[in-house]
Amino acid sequence: MRVVRSAEDFNGGQREPLFPQVSVAAIVPCRNEEAAVGDVVRGLLEAVPGIEVYVYDNASSDDTVAVARAAGANVRCEPRPGKGNVVRRAFADIDADVYLMIDGDDTYDVSAAPKMIRTLLEGPYDHVLGTRLPETAESAYRPGHRLGNQVINHVVAWLFGEHMTDMLSGYRVMSRRFVKSFPASSYGFEIETELTVRCLTLRVPCAVVQVGFRDRPEGSESKLNTFRDGFRIMSTVLRLFRYERPGRFYPAIVQLGLLMIGAPWVASLLLPFEFPGFLGVAALVALCLVVTVSMINDAHTRARHDSAHLIYMQHPAPLHLEANPIGKLVARALPIDALDEEPADSVIS
Repeated sequence: MRVVRSAEDFNGGQREPLFPQVSVAAIVPCRNEEAAVGDVVRGLLEAVPGIEVYVYDNASSDDTVAVARAAGANVRCEPRPGKGNVVRRAFADIDADVYLMIDGDDTYDVSAAPKMIRTLLEGPYDHVLGTRLPETAESAYRPGHRLGNQVINHVVAWLFGEHMTDMLSGYRVMSRRFVKSFPASSYGFEIETELTVRCLTLRVPCAVVQVGFRDRPEGSESKLNTFRDGFRIMSTVLRLFRYERPGRFYPAIVQLGLLMIGAPWVASLLLPFEFPGFLGVAALVALCLVVTVSMINDAHTRARHDSAHLIYMQHPAPLHLEANPIGKLVARALPIDALDEEPADSVIS
């Protein structure tokens, strides 16, 4: 049962900010979520006093805007459809020390927000991923979505050499320097994939926190199409692999081409037919071209990574907070590389 309260219950009492040393902004992408967005906004305001909640309406045809505004959110609109477009706009518009991103469908446990923010600040980390833990055995995950998520997680781990438990989660907390150096290029639900690959390629300090996950409330419908969006996400993974790992992508293409050429040649040795000689010459020329392209792209990628890291380093590190003897969080100036403790459920890098 969801308890519905008004915005005055949270804002009227002038509660002390939970993290007074930093500004925290919540980004809530929404499209036709009038049945759920109010509870998400009120839950965030209750769980994290002092947070600024920004609901980005993505061309809704229902009363999402009115419900979000009545609940106490700052409502902005992004007319171009797609979650990626919303995130790109929000990252450019909003200025804060800490950014929390959560879907407006009320499937994520908003009460986990303080723990995720505290994890980011106590690290300090640049990215904290909320991995979904269904509240009941029948909860939230459609079978196709669960299988697709597992497949994509394993593919990314294989291609990029880093295992992610729930890379498609829409519940994340990020630092200012991560957000302001992130060149969002995705249009739709591929944005989570792009965020995850960005973490892996730049090797930013990351952590993972388990969060509750439940069914949508009645009247809220999923916008995610298992096959269409799954294909787009997988295409994005392969595009980013080509873009970020050309030194591995192009040799794989070469190996595939040699296999296609070599199979008929081997067959010609075993069977009574002659293998066309020009195919061997063509394969050799193609091999030389692909190797050349691979070397050029690999050098370009390394230069681009160095440039991206320099841009990332231009922004200050997250303010480090630690618990004093009486349990309150206090600010402490500490280099990000000087930390050994790992307060999160698990640490990625």
